Amino acid sequence: MSLPTVVLGSTSRYRAELLRRLVDDFQQRSPGTDESPLPDEQPSDRARRLAVAKARAAADGLEDALVIGSDQVAELEGLVLDKPGTMERAREQLSASSGREVHFHTALCLYDTRSGQAQVHVDHTRVHFRSLATDEIERYIAREQPLDCAGSFKCEGLGISLFERIDNEDPSALIGLPLIALARMLREAGLALP
Repeated sequence: MSLPTVVLGSTSRYRAELLRRLVDDFQQRSPGTDESPLPDEQPSDRARRLAVAKARAAADGLEDALVIGSDQVAELEGLVLDKPGTMERAREQLSASSGREVHFHTALCLYDTRSGQAQVHVDHTRVHFRSLATDEIERYIAREQPLDCAGSFKCEGLGISLFERIDNEDPSALIGLPLIALARMLREAGLALP
C-alpha cells in the first residue's frame, strides 16, 4: 500500500520550512480561501474555521492525500492584529503591544481525503512584550521588515529580542504551524514519524 501524498495548503515559506522538519516530500497548494472575519467571531474560532477551510480547499480534486491547513490570529485585548502590510501599521502594532501580552491562536487541520475525516487542533500562545522604545521599534522594523507576519514580528528572527517571555506548549506554533500536534496527527493518519 502506498503512502498518501502530503499537501500543505499554504504558500507560506515559513510554514513550508517548518513542515520540512517532519516531512521531506510534500506539495504546496494555494487554498485561495477568503480570510475575512465573520461578525462577532472570536479570534480562536476564526483561526479554527480558516484552518479547516484552507485544508478542504487545498484538498479539492485530491483522492489520496493528507492535506494540512493552518491559520494564525493574533489578539491584543480583543483586537485582532492582522499582517500589517505597511511599515506604519507595523509601527502601530508594535507600539500597541509594548509592555503588554499578545495572544496567538494557531489552528491546524489535517484533512484525510481517503476518509473525509479532519483532525483539528488550536494552540494558544501568550507573548509578553518588553516595554519598547520608539527607536527599538524603528530599528527592528527596518532590519526585519515583518510586514507579512501577524503581530508585526518574526519570533524565529530578531523579533525574539522584543519579548520578556513566551508561554505555550509548542514553540513552532508561534511561527505558524504547531509541529507537535501535526506530528501526532500524521502518525494517527499512518505516517511513520520519526
